[in-house]
Amino acid sequence: MAQSLAKDLCTVSLFERLGGAAGIRQIVDGAVAAHMRNPVIKDRFTPYEDQPDRVEEIKQHTCDFFAAGSGGPDRYQGRSMADAHRDMDIDPAEYEAACDDILTTMQALNYRRDVRDEVQGILQSLQAEIIHK
Repeated sequence: MAQSLAKDLCTVSLFERLGGAAGIRQIVDGAVAAHMRNPVIKDRFTPYEDQPDRVEEIKQHTCDFFAAGSGGPDRYQGRSMADAHRDMDIDPAEYEAACDDILTTMQALNYRRDVRDEVQGILQSLQAEIIHK
């Protein structure tokens, strides 16, 4: 088992370990649903409840960013994380709540701990680009 895990980490991209585009979409769908319920950040997301096209656009950008950043075949064509979040005044508690929603969603979808840890590392690396308070 340990040898298999070592092989996975060396030869299989994070994109593949996440289940490719379909797996990433499940994570994004679950995380956005969790954001809508999360008392710390739901006020940022509930205004979009009546704008399904906008929610889909946000989800697609998130999927594209996550796919490209995890070794997927496509390039991300959207704004940088800093530019996308610049005027949102996101504070550390909100950022942590969003990250927790992502990781909790991944756990509910039965992703291995090492995969969740790798995603958590990526999320931590983005913190300075997203928090602007």
